[in-house]
Amino acid sequence: MKPPIRTLAAVLPLVVLLAAPPATVADPVPPPSTTIPVTNLRFGSTGVSDGVHGELLAAPARGDLAHGAHGTFIRMPAGFVSPVHTHTTAYWGVVIAGVAANGRPSAPDVSLPVGSYWYQQGGEAHVTKCLSANECLFFISQEGAFDYVVTR
Repeated sequence: MKPPIRTLAAVLPLVVLLAAPPATVADPVPPPSTTIPVTNLRFGSTGVSDGVHGELLAAPARGDLAHGAHGTFIRMPAGFVSPVHTHTTAYWGVVIAGVAANGRPSAPDVSLPVGSYWYQQGGEAHVTKCLSANECLFFISQEGAFDYVVTR
């Protein structure tokens, strides 16, 4: 004997509910809105140097560059030329002070003055430079931890 249609209609929503994937846990609460004057940025060592002009310094804005997604201010000494290197995860950068260049090792420099933007694909060998007479300041955003793999 076939069940009456009204019984199927009553059970069908339950079947659909049970067949649906389990609900995901909501994302953690986002951090509160934040305002940080430039005078309150705390720059620390990155361990990255060109051996001539000094070391790159980093100040966190969001996240932690050593452990995952982050937004970070980077100070690069005037005249700094990085060795050819890669990063595991892609990132983008904006020039806040100075004139920079970022590109493939054999490509001619493209000057990036204040307000300029670049996108660097993960795993792609490149060189980053501070072309100006004064230090460069960048803001970078990356969805993974910052690593610096010298490829020479």
